[in-house]
Amino acid sequence: MSVGLLIAGVVILAGAVIQGAVGYGLNLLAGPLLALIDPMLVPVPVLMIACVQAALAVLREHRHTDWRGVGWAMLGRVPGNVLGVLAVAALPLTQFNLVIGLSVLACVGLSLLSLRLEPTRPGLVVAGVASGAFGTASSIGGPPIALLYQHSSGPTVRATLGAYFLLASVSSVVTLWIAGQVRVEHLGAAAVLLPFMLAGFAVSGPLRKFLGGSRLRYAVLAVAGVSAAFLVVRNAF
Repeated sequence: MSVGLLIAGVVILAGAVIQGAVGYGLNLLAGPLLALIDPMLVPVPVLMIACVQAALAVLREHRHTDWRGVGWAMLGRVPGNVLGVLAVAALPLTQFNLVIGLSVLACVGLSLLSLRLEPTRPGLVVAGVASGAFGTASSIGGPPIALLYQHSSGPTVRATLGAYFLLASVSSVVTLWIAGQVRVEHLGAAAVLLPFMLAGFAVSGPLRKFLGGSRLRYAVLAVAGVSAAFLVVRNAF
């Protein structure tokens, strides 16, 4: 295993612990950092890893899932996926990295909003479109949906976001595959990173009651924001 993949694995492990404990954060943390390590790792391998993590989250707390909200968010996800694919196919590497960085910064800004937003039907559809565009282009589609559920209980947040991420990640991978953006090396990278994610998810189980506070949320946003800002600066100048 190369040093780059080993570092990527550690990032995935940390992201899996955070997402398993609070409901989201794997792609938000891993997206910008893995793009710095090797742009090939984003978005396809990260999305594949996210599929497995999301499935495990649903199995662990499925009774708390808001399936109605998941359905409305997925309605917006489909056109959002198309927007994301257009970005992946049309932009050169430097501009694509800029899109990833700016997308993450936008998501961090959304996550810091203190507005009392609720998961209404129109809100879920709009958040689904934004999530689809960000998620398909950069593997980071969680914050628009998480923002609507930030005031819900921990089990509801984790289970609902897990169900949404499972369907959304699968839809993004399928859309990218149809567009010819999925390659054999993506499968190999995902296979190497999978054990790190499984280890992180296992650790997150007993930590759920300790890692749900605001300090962890702000730490995730800070790491993602700094990484994204570095990515933007490196590719803009």
